[in-house]
Amino acid sequence: MSAPRARPPDYNSQHAAGRDHAPRTTLPVAPRGWGGAGGAAPPLLVSAGPERRRGRPGMGDQESLRKIITTLAVKNEEIQNFIYSLKQMMQNVEANSSRAQEDLENEFQSLYALLDELKDQMLMKIKQDRASRTYELQAQLAACAKALESSEELLEAANQALGTANHHDFAQAAKQIKDSVTMAPAFRLSLKAKVSDNMSHLMVDFAQERRLLQALAFLPVPSTPEIDLAESLVADNCVTLAWRMPDEDSKIDHYVLEYRRTNFEGPPRAKEDQPWMVVEGIKTTEYTLSGLKFDMKYMNFRVRACNKAVAGEFSEPVTLETKAFMFRLDASTCHQNLRVEELSVEWDATGGKVQDVKAREKDGKGRTASPANSPARVVQSPKRMPSGRGGRDRFTAESYTVLGDTLIDGDDHYWEVRYDRDSKAFGVGVAYRSLGKFDQLGKTSASWCLHLNNWLQVSFSAKHANKAKVLDVPVPDCIGVYCNFHEGFLSFYNARTKQLLHTFKAKFTQPVLPAFMVWCGSFHVSSGLQVPSTVKCLQKRNSTASSSNASLP
Repeated sequence: MSAPRARPPDYNSQHAAGRDHAPRTTLPVAPRGWGGAGGAAPPLLVSAGPERRRGRPGMGDQESLRKIITTLAVKNEEIQNFIYSLKQMMQNVEANSSRAQEDLENEFQSLYALLDELKDQMLMKIKQDRASRTYELQAQLAACAKALESSEELLEAANQALGTANHHDFAQAAKQIKDSVTMAPAFRLSLKAKVSDNMSHLMVDFAQERRLLQALAFLPVPSTPEIDLAESLVADNCVTLAWRMPDEDSKIDHYVLEYRRTNFEGPPRAKEDQPWMVVEGIKTTEYTLSGLKFDMKYMNFRVRACNKAVAGEFSEPVTLETKAFMFRLDASTCHQNLRVEELSVEWDATGGKVQDVKAREKDGKGRTASPANSPARVVQSPKRMPSGRGGRDRFTAESYTVLGDTLIDGDDHYWEVRYDRDSKAFGVGVAYRSLGKFDQLGKTSASWCLHLNNWLQVSFSAKHANKAKVLDVPVPDCIGVYCNFHEGFLSFYNARTKQLLHTFKAKFTQPVLPAFMVWCGSFHVSSGLQVPSTVKCLQKRNSTASSSNASLP
């Protein structure tokens, strides 16, 4: 909610009132004692000009006053906004402190509950140990009492036997006592306690825990991480970013990584068109962003550490180069039967300037729109004047072609295209910008391509200068194209398995453009891709050894 804004006075009403009731200007009279021979000279009065002499303020004075009023109004608005901000901060202090106090109380209550639970468990352990020992001692005590009672009875019987005068009775009594003593419990009883009365194993020492409790404090703000550029890597449309903490901090719970795309090298700018993208909950000091599309030259990165309560400051942002081949399709030069939407192309049999669709349907009578009876073949003519769009003519007739908008004149580049398997014909490769508007891909020396024909009979071949080589490989639904301009390599891969399909070895005499064709189908292009590491390794191997996929003669 914005603060109340100071509204300047209504100047027009004031000025209108001033015109009806103009105040008169009265010249000040010099005080007595000024002037003359002995007095000081009166202050000089600057002439107010014709309007002031007539009783009206001058235009310059009005303008100055307006500026002062505007300045005061702006200053008042700034002060009011600052007052509003201070009041809002006071409310935030109250709310945040209440929340912090509530959180603290909850943490202590949780700690109390944990201590009470531990106390109950330990007390229960003491009670169980006491009951077990008491039971054992009571059982041993009862056995001893019983044995003592039996032994006393035997002792009394033995004493009585000693007083027996009859020899026969004495011998019989002595034998009975001897047998009883042998079986008496007193002689089979262990006189060692089964348990100890020592309970020292249940004693506790909370000195360390007490020190930990005494060291309890509010969580400190985590330190600022430092991004390690030496351990960071950009490859295969992935970015692996590594960082480290200046100090060991066991309180860190996770990290937050932010990144954004940019076309500006060097330190990140404060204002960028692209927003920061956020990755949260990172548990280690390294993270890999995969499956990226590098549609801009650089990426900015920053990271910060978080504990359970607060997040630290962001690291110093870094900029990494995300070099990749980014291009779009040149819709201004594509065949009129191709509908281009960004990086997608779809065949449209009714596209373009068709003079009479009904007449064409009448002539066709159910025939499939093939290159032989295409409406483009009927309407367009080789004698037609060039349209001049985009620096070249639009493709026409049977050249159902569209080119990329970015020239390749150096280095190595890679892009992929996924086509509809139901397409009756599809082609992908490169071509010179001078490729004729009637020329089909691979039919002249100005283009190189892989061509798939699903019409009548299926064929998959490499074409250049009107020569074709049939490829005995499975036809993938997604093809990767690698072009090394300086070395003259144009290689095609299965984009999913990175199986090499074919390699042209050429000497490009001028820059080339990505080129595509489709008839009765569709395809989608993926640009902004880096050359995959697997492809780089295969290209090195292919450049040093001869391959069965040699270039066409």
